[in-house]
Amino acid sequence: MVAKGSSTISSTDKDQVKWNDAYALGIKVIDDQHKGLLDIVNDLFNHASANKEEEHEYFKSVIKQAVDYIKNHFATEEKIMISTKYKGYDEHKKLHEEFILTVIKTAKDFESGKRLTLTSLGYFLKDWVLSHIAVVDKKYCDYFRSIATVKADGKLSISLADIPK
Repeated sequence: MVAKGSSTISSTDKDQVKWNDAYALGIKVIDDQHKGLLDIVNDLFNHASANKEEEHEYFKSVIKQAVDYIKNHFATEEKIMISTKYKGYDEHKKLHEEFILTVIKTAKDFESGKRLTLTSLGYFLKDWVLSHIAVVDKKYCDYFRSIATVKADGKLSISLADIPK
C-alpha cells in the first residue's frame, strides 16, 4: 500500500497505532481497510524526521495514493450502506466528504510549505480514523448486526431477505 522506508524518526512508538479487536467491526473487508488506514498513519509517523525536505519528498510520493485509498474505503462502506438501506447513509457520506476535503486542503497546505509536519498530519489522521471507527462506523455496524441472520455456525450473514423493504 504505502511505500515503507527508513528515515530519521522523531515520532515514538506511542504514536503508532497497533490494531486490536476493539477497533474491529466484524465486517472483514471494512476491518481490513481500517487496518490499511492505520498502516498509512503509522507510515507517516515512521517517515517523520527533523528534515523538512525529506518529509516533503516523502509526502509528495504518497499523498495521492493515501487519498485514493481513503476514497476507495469510503466507497466500500457507502456501497454496503446503500445495499442494506442504512438510514444514516446521507449523514455518514457527508462526514466522508468533509474528511476528504480536509485531507486535500491539508495536503495543499503541506505542499505549499505551511507549517505542517508528517507527525502533525499523522496525529490528525490517527485521531479522525480512530474516533470515526469507534463512534460513526459503530452505528452502521450495529445496524448490520440488527438485520443480519445468524447462520448455523454462529456467524452473521446479511441476505436480501434481511434488508428492510
